[in-house]
Order: sequence, then structure tokens, then C-alpha cells
Amino acid sequence: MKRLLPLILFSSFFIHHPSSSAESAPNIILMMGDDHGWEETGYNGHPHVKTPVLDDMAATCFRFENFYAAHPSCSPTRASFMTGRHPNRMGTFTPGFSIRPEEITLPQILGKAGFHCGHFGKWHLGPVKASSPTSPGAMGFHEWVSHDNFFELNPSLSRNGGPPEVIQGESSAVVIDEAIKFIDRASKDGQPFFTVVWFGSPHEPYSGLPEDLALYDDLPAKYKDKKVKLTSNETGGPTTRPQGEVLRERYAEITAMDRSIGTLRKHLAAKGLRENTLLFYCGDNGTSADGSLVLPHRGVKAQVYEGGVLVPGLIEWPARIPLPRSTKARATTSDLLPTLCALTGQPLPDRPIDGMDFLPMLDGKMSERPKPLWVWQFDAAHLDKGNPYIDPKLQEGTCPLVKKSGGKATRDFNNFRHSTITDADYLGSRAIIDGRYKLVIHEPKKGPAKHELFDLIADPAEKSDLLGQEPAIAKKLEAELHDWQQSVLHSLTEADYQK
Repeated sequence: MKRLLPLILFSSFFIHHPSSSAESAPNIILMMGDDHGWEETGYNGHPHVKTPVLDDMAATCFRFENFYAAHPSCSPTRASFMTGRHPNRMGTFTPGFSIRPEEITLPQILGKAGFHCGHFGKWHLGPVKASSPTSPGAMGFHEWVSHDNFFELNPSLSRNGGPPEVIQGESSAVVIDEAIKFIDRASKDGQPFFTVVWFGSPHEPYSGLPEDLALYDDLPAKYKDKKVKLTSNETGGPTTRPQGEVLRERYAEITAMDRSIGTLRKHLAAKGLRENTLLFYCGDNGTSADGSLVLPHRGVKAQVYEGGVLVPGLIEWPARIPLPRSTKARATTSDLLPTLCALTGQPLPDRPIDGMDFLPMLDGKMSERPKPLWVWQFDAAHLDKGNPYIDPKLQEGTCPLVKKSGGKATRDFNNFRHSTITDADYLGSRAIIDGRYKLVIHEPKKGPAKHELFDLIADPAEKSDLLGQEPAIAKKLEAELHDWQQSVLHSLTEADYQK
């Protein structure tokens, strides 16, 4: 009965909300880089990294100047991407925590609307094997060639939940090639397609093709003094290396990923699909500490400051965006589901949704976000690990990767039931952005909380704390943040699934 519950809930949702045709909607492709921060593009002024394809999109299409990952780490952001909800609502607290089977996802909604749905690349919301209740297939994708986690050159990927198979090639090119095959099949059958491509790059450990590495041969000498910690490609364990060598490999991965996006764009044009295909790109969190070089924003991956959550955000869709546009209005990965529901005429799931429809931003009708944006790193250390949400055997991953964890080359997942809310559940670093102001709260289990208030328009680098000057604004934002946390924790208890 427990295994049937997600299907019953999902079916009843759509029985009460008839779908509409996808005939007038565009094809949809959503891409995301892994640990690709805002500053690591040519168009945002990076001094070294070469991203000619993303730069062309930024110059000719639609550019979000302030696009946010919903969380400063990967699995939680991916949960928000799929559901329009903050990841803490479903217990996807940190990397390696799975989504919950009862969540209603983009491919479930768009599949009901007539789209053929495919996932390619990093999943990281649960195992990708066929028996997993949180695999891409279980969460609504008709086809998938995916990895439980991230991957490098010659990746091992599971095709539709089968045993992993090694596919030779540069990893971004591999997943784009699989996505193109999927798109061509759907087009041949006359079906609109919903395609999600989640790259394994540029997550460490880094590697690159010789021609891409050669573009950055000057960096080892320029940045030879600083040492950074990351994973060894040789052992799968931790190592320390000069940052210049690391940056050379990291930027080679970014350039290869950029080139693969160009391959996809050219294919869409050649097949006559470019005009009415919505092609989107973002990162899943800010730049990781080992790869951080220029800091126009404060913080890095795993921090709630801007550098941990600001990422590139681009949309190409010539039929609706014929001329280049940009917006300073803030948008986030949680906005994708409500935006695509609005675009395809589908109702929102009957549960709390943290994102909003950003179509008015694309049309130049919205210059400021009308609702807050939240970031919250739940303190998962205090969780009761004795009541797993999903059978642990079903949470075991199968796809190997270079980076070992506990001596294993594969990854397992967790999610836990949490029916009673306590004061400790409100802890963890968190932030709210409402209008121009951002309140940041660091609240450890022991010791006093630290509050900071920033004016992101006057001070996007978060250098000047205004808490002493604007206590009333800080108090108001703290109350809004606490109210929102109450809603999130109510969802965490599974209350949203009991309707």
C-alpha cells in the first residue's frame, strides 16, 4: 500500500484537474551545470574561462542578471527544480538525500499534458535503477540515460534503469548526444518533448580533453602558490594540489560543456526546431571553494551568501523572445515548475509551492519579484536516523564514479520520516530576500545567533551589514522567514500528502 500511495495521490490530482493540449506550447529543454557559479562565464566578466556559446545566448536571448539556485548545494536544488518547492519540504536536506515518492514533478505534469519526457545526466535525487521509487522513471520521465551522482570522462550511465554501461567520450558531449537522439525520436513521432540535461561538469574531480586543457596552459604558472583540496582522479580519495592546475582542468570542463550546448543549439536549428523550443540553462549552486578565483559576490558553494546561490540563468526561445532582453528581477530554480505550468495551461499541484511564474519577466511586464526568495540549510545532524522514509535497499546506487565515499565508488541515498517538529528544526544557516533587502541568519545549536542585513541593490557583494541601521526591516524579515519555516516544517511532516 505504501508503494501505491504516490501513484494514487498523483492519479487523483489529475482526475480532478483535466489536462490541456500541449499543441500550442513550445518544446522545452532545461539544462543545468554542476557547481557552475554566476561568475564563471565570459559574459559575466570572468578573466579566464571561455564560454562562447553561453556568451552568445546572453547577448542574443534572455538573460537573468540575478538567477538563484534554491539551495547552495546540488541535491536540494534539483528537488526544487523538479517540484517548485523548497527541498526541506520533502526532506532533501543535503547532497545524498533523496526526493520523496509522493512529490509531484515537472515530468509528471508535462507528461500528462502530452509531452514526451527524458532525463539525461546527473540525477542525484535517488538511485536511477529501475527498482528505485525515486528514479527518473518513477518521478515521471519516459526515458532516461542517467547517473546517480556526478561523472567524468567516459561516464557509466544507466539507460532506463538498467545496469550501468560505460559510454566513451567527453561527458557533456555524451549526455547531449543522448538528448539529441531522444529529441529526434520524439520529433519523428510528432510529440512535443520535455528534455532535462543535467551535466556532470564542472564538479570535481576535474578532467578535460587535450584541446580544452591547452586553452588554459598559462594558469598553472599564474596560480601556483595557493593549494586547494579536492579529489584525486587516480585514487578517488582526497588530495591537495596547486590551484592553477585545478583551474586549468575545471575551466576545460566548462568550455567542453559550453561547446556541447552549442552542438544542441545547432541541431535544433538544423531540424527546424529552434524557433519554438524553450532552451534554458542554469547552475545548481555557486562555485565550489577549490575552483573559486574571482569573487564579485561573497561566499562559495555551501554558503547562503550570494556567491553560494547565484548562478548563470539564460533562456533562448526565438518565437517568444525574438530580440535580446534581460532582467534584474530575481528568479530561482523553484520558479521553473509554476512557470511551465502557466506556459502549458496546467494547474499547480494542490500543495504549498515556493516558486512563482516568471513568464511576465520574459515579456518585460515584471521588473521586481513580488514575493520573497528563501534559502535554508536545514541542520540535518540532529535527525532521528531510525525511521527511513524508503527501504534502504531501494536507496542503494549502482553507477560508479571516481570520487569514493566510505571506500565505495557508488552512492546510496537517505530520507527520514520526521513527524514531530521541535525548536531545533528551525536552526541552520538561512536567508530571506524581499525586495532589495536580504537578511542572513547563522544560528548554531550552541552559542548566539548571528544576524546580518544587506541591501543587495547598493551592495551586491554583501560587504556592509545594515543591521544596526535598519533594525525594523531586519525584524520584519525575520518574522516573515520564521512564518515560512513553519510552513516548510509542516510539509516535512508529510502533511501535504494527506489531502
